[in-house]
Order: sequence, then C-alpha cells, then structure tokens
Amino acid sequence: MSRFKQIIVSLSSFGATGVRLHGQRRYVELCHEAGADGVEIRGELLADPGRELSGLSALLDDLGLGAVYSSPDMLWDKSGALDEGALERGLAAARILRAPVLKMSIGGFSDQSWTSLARLRDGIAGQQTELLIENDQTPCAGSVMALQNFFDVSDRAGMSLGMTFDMGNWHWVGESPLQAAGVFASRVRYVHCKGVQRLPRQWVAVPLPDSVAPWRAVLRGLPGQVPCAIEYPLVGDDMLAVTRGAVQDLRALGAGL
Repeated sequence: MSRFKQIIVSLSSFGATGVRLHGQRRYVELCHEAGADGVEIRGELLADPGRELSGLSALLDDLGLGAVYSSPDMLWDKSGALDEGALERGLAAARILRAPVLKMSIGGFSDQSWTSLARLRDGIAGQQTELLIENDQTPCAGSVMALQNFFDVSDRAGMSLGMTFDMGNWHWVGESPLQAAGVFASRVRYVHCKGVQRLPRQWVAVPLPDSVAPWRAVLRGLPGQVPCAIEYPLVGDDMLAVTRGAVQDLRALGAGL
C-alpha cells in the first residue's frame, strides 16, 4: 500500500512558458494519460480565468481527476492588511473547479495583522473548500518561526488551519525540512514532493531521488495518506513518458516507505 493518498501533478512542473502557450487543459489531459490521480491548477498560469476555469472544471469531471487550486495571491499584503479580495478570488476559483483544497501563503502577516484574523475566519466559514497554508520561499511566510507564530495566533482566533508542506521550499529560507516536519506534522494535509540541489547561486528543484536533502526521513515524519504532488521540472522530448515515469516513481516511493 502506498503511503500517499493521491498522486497529484502541479501543472507548474511543465514550465510557465509552455503552459501559457498551450493552456493548462493540454497538461491536464497529459497527466490523466500518465496515470496521475489529480492536478494542481495554477492561478498564475491562467490567461483568462473566467473562461478557462469552467472549461477545466468540465474536463476534470470528464476525466475523473481530482483538483487542487493554487492561488498566486498572498493572504496578507506587504503592509500586513488582509487581502479579502485575494481570498474571495481563490475560493471562487476553487468552487468552479470543485477543488477540495485552496493553497495560499500568508504573505505579509505580522503582529499588526492579528485583528484581521476574525475576518479570515468568517471568510472561510461554511466553505466546502479547505484553505491550506503553504510555506513559500520568503522569510516572512516560509520560515518555521513565522509559520509557527501564525498558526499559534490563528488557533487562538478559533481556526484550526491545515498546511501544505513543501519539502523543498525550506531550503530557500535556510531552514531544515526535517525540523519543520517535526514542528508541523500534525497540520499537514498535502505535500509538495520535491527534492533540491544547490547550484553556485541558488537552490533548484529536482526529483526526490536526486535530492541532497534527507527526503525519506522527512516523508516518514509527515502523516501518511495525504495527497502528494510532483512539483519539480518535468522535461524531455516525450513529455507523456516523462510524466508517466514521474508518477510511477513517486507511487513506488510511497509504497516503499
């Protein structure tokens, strides 16, 4: 039995240029043919959200694929103000897709933002879509301390928010993914499975087996039976074969943990 509930493919894995050129619909069909259980629709790659989302929703239904909606907007802006418009846009897109998960980061959340937590609580109350907070690649929204502070105060505000745990992003902010797994495991509802390698000036995302990080230990420290997403570059002449191989490899890794 695989440790993973579902194998998802983030459509950002196919590269922004190609996805914008061909549209996410093409890659949804490819992921289905490759054997994925679902896809992560990326808001930043929608050229015309009003038109594309309804078509993607119908396609997902036809193919029997699950969906996650990833919003490019931050919940709080740089001044620490809650961006209620961003939340509403994210929830609206997720409703159209019938996606059970909306993924967002906290952005500029700070001590001055605490008073807006009640409005966030009201905004997500009664929604069929679950808001999951992702650790991004910024210190203010991707470090252990920043996220621990956010979850502590949001708990006190009456919310029990889950988390999208991106295994690779911790490296961008100088954090240990293994330490982070120990802190946040009880909140994790969705995992971005990507490894990392260090180039002279930057980290890059790679498949887990090519990672310099202790990915097996990290995955063992996270809850099982949650959806796990491929979110690293998928490149090659035969994209169907590449994607099918990535899906099969992640499924096999999950079975071997």
